[in-house]
Amino acid sequence: MEQPANPILEQVREVVKTPPKPFQMPRPDGPVSPSAIAGSFEAEALKAEIVLAGRKLWERQYVDGNAGNISCRLAEKYVLCTPTMISKRDMEPADICLSDLDGNIIAGHKARTSELFLHLEIYRANPRARAVVHCHPPYATAFSLTGEIPPVGLISEYELFIGPAALTRYETAGTRAFAESVLPFVKDHNTILLANHGIVCWSDTVTHAQWLTEILESYCKICVIARQIGKPLQPIPEEKIQELLLLKRQFGFPDARMTPSTSENDLAASASPELEREFRKVIERMQDR
Repeated sequence: MEQPANPILEQVREVVKTPPKPFQMPRPDGPVSPSAIAGSFEAEALKAEIVLAGRKLWERQYVDGNAGNISCRLAEKYVLCTPTMISKRDMEPADICLSDLDGNIIAGHKARTSELFLHLEIYRANPRARAVVHCHPPYATAFSLTGEIPPVGLISEYELFIGPAALTRYETAGTRAFAESVLPFVKDHNTILLANHGIVCWSDTVTHAQWLTEILESYCKICVIARQIGKPLQPIPEEKIQELLLLKRQFGFPDARMTPSTSENDLAASASPELEREFRKVIERMQDR
């Protein structure tokens, strides 16, 4: 026998089937405008992160005047970047520009940095790069003046996060040649010395790229001080370097010493659980800075 329709039950079914408007995701009829993208929640969060990183660079005296620049990817078509002619101490989120991947500013009231092309070349060459920081920390820049990269194999934290840095040829800042000077190195090095200029670091976030500037500068300073002591520097044993390279591969950090032919299983056999636990503590300490 057919049950009579229950009007209240039918109403409940209709409510469940159709969520209330406050919970429905808006679907734009056409393309989202650049101004809407620049003002999105994601963009605003990234702008705040860029501003904070800029202030850290200024506080650590890694930039002076209007020097240095920071950028990060926003979705697949856009880049947020710092403007030109502004101290990294004085930046506000509203100052950050939105650029396309050709360097055209599509949102923002300030002119972009002249060195944006350096950042764009890194993004094009290495899809893993989601943020780039360029600055002029004194000790690392001093190495770039000598034509020498910092020695490797001395401090485990530096080996894990950076390892062998690269050094570009000299090119005039802001030119296409300057931007392209990093291309031979950007896949195997997350930290690059720019000859007679400064450094550039890439990572998955702005904060992580800014950490790399700190790690490099601290390491370069320690190396200079250690050389002044006048005693030979004592390297980490090679078998321990191999353990560090395993951890580096596990954490996804690039290193020119890790070739595709390197057997991951062979490296895994040499790594100790104690060492992995120790370096997880190092990463936690870095996050607490």
